[in-house]
Amino acid sequence: METRLEHARANVSDLQRAIEWYTETLGFAVDATWPPDEPNYAHFRAASGAVFAIQEAPGRGGRFNFVVDDPDALWERVKDRADIVEPLFDTAYGTRKFTIADPDGNELGFVDHVA
Repeated sequence: METRLEHARANVSDLQRAIEWYTETLGFAVDATWPPDEPNYAHFRAASGAVFAIQEAPGRGGRFNFVVDDPDALWERVKDRADIVEPLFDTAYGTRKFTIADPDGNELGFVDHVA
């Protein structure tokens, strides 16, 4: 199975303060925020297509999303051996994914493709 890192996320305590810091200090440009009505997530896309994101989620580790060819098969292999953050599901934006936590609370997402 080939696994490709496509997305990394840092959790922040204040989304707006973090957006200001990343845009003003590092010169990043916000590519998108989510959800539309009350965003708690923002991402910045690199020229290579990789995504660096921030999400308002105090007290938790980071998040790393990996692209895999068959999330269903991997889900079957890990679902009883890991802490589940999000069970396997189809997203509203056309992907199929799940998220688990490593022993230190870092979130590891596995998705079939990036929309």
